[in-house]
Amino acid sequence: MATKGNTGDPRTRSSISIFIVVGLCFFFYILGAWQRSGFGKGDTIAQVVTKQMDCSILPDLNYETSGDAGTNDVSPLDVKEIPSCDDAYIDYTPCQDQMRAMTFPRENMNYRERHCPPESEKLHCLIPAPKGYATPFPWPKSRDYVPYANAPYKSLTVEKAVQNWIIYEGNVFRFPGGGTQFPHGADTYIDQLAAAIPIDNGMVRTALDTGCGVASLGAYLFKKNVLTMSFAPRDSHEAQVQFALERGVPAVIGVLGTIKLPYPSGAFDMAHCSRCLIPWGANDGMYMMEVDRVLRPGGYWLLSGPPINWRTHYQAWNRTKEDLEAEQNKIEEIARLLCWEKKDELGDIGIWQKRLDPSSCTEQRTMCESSDPDDVWYQKMEPCVTGSPKIDGSEWKPFPERLKAVPFRVSSGAIPGVSPKEYLEDSRTWKKHVNAYRRINKILDSGRYRNIMDMNAGMGGFAAALESSKLWVMNVVPTIAEKNTLGVVFERGLIGIYHDWCEAFSTYPRTYDLIHANGLFSLYKDNMEDILLEMDRILRPEGTVIFRDHVDVLVKVKKTVSGMRWNTKMVDHEDGPLVPEKVMFAVKQYWVAGQQNVTKTN
Repeated sequence: MATKGNTGDPRTRSSISIFIVVGLCFFFYILGAWQRSGFGKGDTIAQVVTKQMDCSILPDLNYETSGDAGTNDVSPLDVKEIPSCDDAYIDYTPCQDQMRAMTFPRENMNYRERHCPPESEKLHCLIPAPKGYATPFPWPKSRDYVPYANAPYKSLTVEKAVQNWIIYEGNVFRFPGGGTQFPHGADTYIDQLAAAIPIDNGMVRTALDTGCGVASLGAYLFKKNVLTMSFAPRDSHEAQVQFALERGVPAVIGVLGTIKLPYPSGAFDMAHCSRCLIPWGANDGMYMMEVDRVLRPGGYWLLSGPPINWRTHYQAWNRTKEDLEAEQNKIEEIARLLCWEKKDELGDIGIWQKRLDPSSCTEQRTMCESSDPDDVWYQKMEPCVTGSPKIDGSEWKPFPERLKAVPFRVSSGAIPGVSPKEYLEDSRTWKKHVNAYRRINKILDSGRYRNIMDMNAGMGGFAAALESSKLWVMNVVPTIAEKNTLGVVFERGLIGIYHDWCEAFSTYPRTYDLIHANGLFSLYKDNMEDILLEMDRILRPEGTVIFRDHVDVLVKVKKTVSGMRWNTKMVDHEDGPLVPEKVMFAVKQYWVAGQQNVTKTN
């Protein structure tokens, strides 16, 4: 009897050969797409090798006996061709649609929050890319330059011209790294922050930037190995978040309004507001209380701009001394109520630190009644203080040490059904899975994929195994997941968000280079087509998707995406063909507005 891994078995040799062929075909297909998009050179090599590999015809093999999992079982007659949407929908963001937003109350920014269309109004078509769309520049060049065709909106170049946000230069936008509160550049501003808080030693790893603009702070914090979740509303300043993601910086469309932020309690090491125009003292301090909820014990809150240093700037701000002084006094009062310690005031920047042990606070404050501080999806924000999560702030580890350490939420038993042993086994499993991905997709670590999304992230094992300065991962924990593990993701020094995939994600089209979907359609059994259309919306042309699921599920997925201008290839689990879980790779074809709807199946 052949032992495991024995390549002497002819069937095994055949399986290995097919696995290598499939992998090389997939690699050279992506390489060809990569070159066509202007990322590098080498089209001729890719084309010649692809022809030699005969990738267009593969034997109809049984998935139980071969490396190729038998994906040629979808007849063209079975394919439902999905049409392209009208060109007017190029930048369609379903849950932040401008026309729908204007029908909601303006009080507390309600109209800028998520308002998703009913089932009867959902689009069942493919969102086109604008004519001339180009693959973004590789990081770090993408931080400073964005192709004009990808986000052809010049309003910010006029409105923010004196603030050094963004400059239009021919066929690209240039981002000098300036901001309203950092006219000398983000690097100088960040160095100023680092002199007051521990940005350089890994203790500040995750940050939240409220009202981020084009996210230059988050873009330059990468130099300090700080991962920033930036958000801004979709408002009159067109395409702020779109520009951020085109630059390769984590961002979502969002606002502090009437509902809680989609992040767990105790998630961020630092929260920041640079002239973000949020009325921090309003509604009995409700917005500061929400920041307190998402800050970990020992975390920092930074307020840059009005009303800080009002004595110097009140005339430039066209406000009275009395008004600004009252505003700052209100902020200071709420900070004391939250038991934040005022650490410093550096020119125009106020810095507070949340206590390591908030339970020691002696102030009389209204506590929230909810027993679960992480139950936030569409939950109303209230002017009350959230109880502290089960986090031992005194044992908080610097990054990257915390990436591999067992999170306190796990070691303390705060997540039912997840033990330290299971956590470590999950980490080992994802290292193995990602190594298998790398053997098939040779450019996974090349920098071709900058913005990556894990649609069912679990404890962040996929992102941890991929960890690299060349990329970042948006770890999404579905609201219907059996276990709420997003707090674990943040404790590891990664970032993520809650989301229900029955709705559209809070981002513009074409904002992710690679999407990972592990077990997603086993979780969402009845929403396959809607979710796949949403994946297509947020995936860049020539972007990649990696599906991992049971073979029966993936066959259904393939049937749908065969009508969506995606090329697919299914392969066996890395442990062999007898494992019912399979992996399917897909590449979205390049097409733009105005092209005929021609779907190529394989």
